[in-house]
Amino acid sequence: MAISFFNSSAFSTISPNLPSPTTRRSFFASPLSNQLFGLRFSSSFTSKRALNFRSSPNTSHRPIRCSVSQVTENNTTEKKSQLKRRSDIRNIAIVAHVDHGKTTLVDSMLRQAKVFRDNQFVQERIMDSNDLERERGITILSKNTSIAYKDVKINIIDTPGHSDFGGEVERILNMVEGVLLVVDSVEGPMPQTRFVLKKALEFGLAVVVVVNKIDRPSARPEFVVNSTFELFIELNATDEQCDFQAIYASGIKGKAGLSPEILAEDLGPLFESIIRCIPGPHIEKDGALQMLVTNIEYDEHKGRIAIGRLHAGALRKGLDVRVCTSDDSCRYAKVSELFVYEQFSRVPADGVEAGDICAVCGVDDIQIGETIADKSSGKPLPAIKVEEPTVKMAFSINTSSFVGREGKYVTSRNLRDRLYRELERNLAMRVDDGETADTFIVSGRGTLHITILIENMRREGYEFMVGPPKVINKKVDDKLLEPYEIATVEVPKEHVGPVVELLGKRRGLMFDMEGMGSEGTTLLKYKIPTRGLLGLRNAILTASRGTAILNTIFDSYGPWAGDITTRDQGSLVAFEEGTTTSYALFSSQERGQMFVAPGVEVYKGQIVGIHQRPGDLSLNVCKKKAATNVRSNKEQTDEDAPW
Repeated sequence: MAISFFNSSAFSTISPNLPSPTTRRSFFASPLSNQLFGLRFSSSFTSKRALNFRSSPNTSHRPIRCSVSQVTENNTTEKKSQLKRRSDIRNIAIVAHVDHGKTTLVDSMLRQAKVFRDNQFVQERIMDSNDLERERGITILSKNTSIAYKDVKINIIDTPGHSDFGGEVERILNMVEGVLLVVDSVEGPMPQTRFVLKKALEFGLAVVVVVNKIDRPSARPEFVVNSTFELFIELNATDEQCDFQAIYASGIKGKAGLSPEILAEDLGPLFESIIRCIPGPHIEKDGALQMLVTNIEYDEHKGRIAIGRLHAGALRKGLDVRVCTSDDSCRYAKVSELFVYEQFSRVPADGVEAGDICAVCGVDDIQIGETIADKSSGKPLPAIKVEEPTVKMAFSINTSSFVGREGKYVTSRNLRDRLYRELERNLAMRVDDGETADTFIVSGRGTLHITILIENMRREGYEFMVGPPKVINKKVDDKLLEPYEIATVEVPKEHVGPVVELLGKRRGLMFDMEGMGSEGTTLLKYKIPTRGLLGLRNAILTASRGTAILNTIFDSYGPWAGDITTRDQGSLVAFEEGTTTSYALFSSQERGQMFVAPGVEVYKGQIVGIHQRPGDLSLNVCKKKAATNVRSNKEQTDEDAPW
């Protein structure tokens, strides 16, 4: 289907002269659209100012008119038509693909909302408070904060960008009425962009598109907005949802505007779009209390803290409540403490009205997906559903010769308790018993999802062994199905050949290939079995000399693709227990790539490297140089070793 898209300057404003949304799609394909959208609006139309947020005198803003907010109005049920809408609160989630600038944009929003003092030191990516998040430079856990703008409280939820943490995004969308879809001004919509937008449209949320990093030299805002619009159509969005508001921003500079050429000196246009385009929460103020728990935190003094949005009624400190599950089983509890999010911290509150996001203490056994309801007439809300995991790994206790040397939790009871405790917060993860009493099968959205759990457990003092990752297959009508993913690879054009060859060997099927920007980068899109992605990232980096960027997201289950050869080489195995020496490693390195350096303790049977040929090979990496009178061979002296 050939569609002619309009340019970005016309996209961000709905002109009275444009066709109605119901005829918009057919209009795009007409020759008249090329003439109309190639014209600039008259000065009398563009000079109308709708914002007053420290804008410079020379900056002109076009009026923001949002029909996305009408989606909720038109699609509301008969029950919702009787509800009231709060105008003093906006609940939004910031969603995007990884590295498109979500957390940096939140930093600028917090600074311009005067959350911090002028002389206060604020580190970069303040929302990434977890040590592992700061080390890896990614967002792993969703976090809440709030700002105030023009007497309106804006609750902001920063979400992860990696597809492996999609479960975090899915449950967070239950708390909000709209999303800021952040898209890179060069890359455009990526796999995770498609995933989060699909979920937002399914929830009927209002969407404001933020084209971020507009200050990049190779920015192409018109292409990005057109690609985003095309993505809306592919996801079967309604005409009103396709009529979204586009904001152009530079998160690191703290600037935004309705046109890529004209940016305000602050994020005023972005704040104004949030107020106008994202509706306030529908509430039943006098109804029975209902609050769906969508997140859980833990405090050493307060215990479990349930976080969620109050759907109906009012919640007060000291109130007796009923905690209900989706299967109508209920128990009673008492709210000991109540908090709301103000600025960058949790603030104690005596009461919370419907529509706001709050944190509740006092329910020791609260779980995600449960409903805190009225004691007498409370009813549970629909449970949170997330997509099924696709990759599994085996966790077992350490049975090597070095057991107990690095961790303090080494028994199967410790391992079981920690894994099942992870399920209380991580809804996208599954834990099953293995073939033996000491083995557990952990299933997740991807290898990164399980890797983060492994690293957290290691830092907490747990000692255990893990097996290789395996995909989770299904059988439907006696046919074996396996998970497929959409893989996008950004690679310089001089390395396209080796990357294409590598993906072909992994049973990948290319369905798109295009150039990106003015940097000589090629974008490859493949549909590939999840089995073919295991270990692929390092192989692609090697083939492209470290320049390729690989992104993947789950697509669907499909027929078994056949055998995939992922590794031709065998392993180098330690011959005996002891400490490695430079003398032994000097001769062993000719056999393949070594994993260990001199002075490392190894046990018999430990893998110490990759063999350069098929099959495993046992090596003596602990051999010492004989202290005799015989003159040593000059070619095997320790001084010549690379370490």
